[in-house]
Amino acid sequence: MGKRKMDSDLHRIKLEAGTVYQTSKNGTYYYRYQVKGERKCVSLGTRNQEEAIQKAKALLPTVQASNLEVIATHVKVARKLAAQKRSLPLGRVWEVYAAHPLRALPATVREQLSYKATLAELLRFLGSKVTQFSQITEAHAIKFADYLRTTQISVSTHNRKIVRLRKIFATLQEYREADNPFALKVLLRKEREEQDTSVRRIAFTRQQEDQIRAVLDDPQYRILNKEEIKVIFYIGMYTGQRLKDCVLMQWQNVDLEHQRIFVKQFKTGKEVSIPIAPPLQQVLTAALERRVDAYVNPNVAKRYKHTDKRGKCIGDGLVNIDVMRVIRWIGVETSVAVEGRKKKTTVLSFHSLRHSFASFCAEAGVPKAVVVSILGANSDIVDEFYTHVGEDAQRAAVEAISGSSASTPSGRIKRALEYIASVSEPTADLQAVAKILKD
Repeated sequence: MGKRKMDSDLHRIKLEAGTVYQTSKNGTYYYRYQVKGERKCVSLGTRNQEEAIQKAKALLPTVQASNLEVIATHVKVARKLAAQKRSLPLGRVWEVYAAHPLRALPATVREQLSYKATLAELLRFLGSKVTQFSQITEAHAIKFADYLRTTQISVSTHNRKIVRLRKIFATLQEYREADNPFALKVLLRKEREEQDTSVRRIAFTRQQEDQIRAVLDDPQYRILNKEEIKVIFYIGMYTGQRLKDCVLMQWQNVDLEHQRIFVKQFKTGKEVSIPIAPPLQQVLTAALERRVDAYVNPNVAKRYKHTDKRGKCIGDGLVNIDVMRVIRWIGVETSVAVEGRKKKTTVLSFHSLRHSFASFCAEAGVPKAVVVSILGANSDIVDEFYTHVGEDAQRAAVEAISGSSASTPSGRIKRALEYIASVSEPTADLQAVAKILKD
């Protein structure tokens, strides 16, 4: 029996002749050996340590032999047999991947289905010329990435598809001899490809939020569960929380007596505590009178959590349609066309209330740290509306060196002269002051 020594850091196992090793954690095992001073390496086609050792030991007789031709033949046969064992028809790729212990485990059924859909898109692109999983090459991956660039999807959507395929191929590497074809960096698009796209999510103005509150109180505007939709909008306006947090808020997290709301955000898992503004207190008190279960908005919450027969949540989309309808009631354009993209980009949505919250706080001089403690993250949204502090300082610096600032001596003299000139009948004293300033 071969003597072996395990190095846990490098995943190496010493045999009588050669070394069994992994290049990465949970990766495929390889067998490295020397013949007449020349180093050789062969894939053992497995991630199982014991199986890898047995396969390597089976190669020991030929590795220790002196006939290079015999060794080459043995390795060639070994590779061929391993390839046959790892054979995987394209029609079974998803079936095998979905049952693999190292598969990705997305937090939502939606993302799991996205993995399946992305793989299906690749297989449709490959067509009937490729029949085995092991036949997919880097050339195929490059062509597929080029194809995606023609479909007018965003950079982020493109990259998500490539990353999903990278994970699938990494998980099923035991069925391939070649490296992961989707590990190539050139397959990913760069963010700067869309740097000329200036479209972004914008905040509501105070007037627009007033209009939203008005249409929610106007009986001529009708929508499913309107009373609850109103509560959801008020929570968004006065707390800056995301739609899901507002929709699925429970009474146990609302303290009307001490006027405070507690939120554990679904997206980040962060917990925030927010004072209840008087307008929000009013609508929550009215909602409490309608209470039927644990949710503040029970009907909308039930609708939001609705799933289809595959287990995919579709209710969130239905509720989003409802809230977008309310926003369109005030006559604003919620999305715009972007060159190079098939779909329009949303610029106004429920999430814009989060931007508005940060904007209004910045205008009121609320410290940035306080806003972050409410929104629950070091959000780019906060940075967006607090950059004006730096801008004001920059403007003051430029005005100071140019002598145009009203706060500089020359600026104050200019303002004084303008004031004196604006007086219809300046007194002798003012005229004297003006003369002094001019001299």
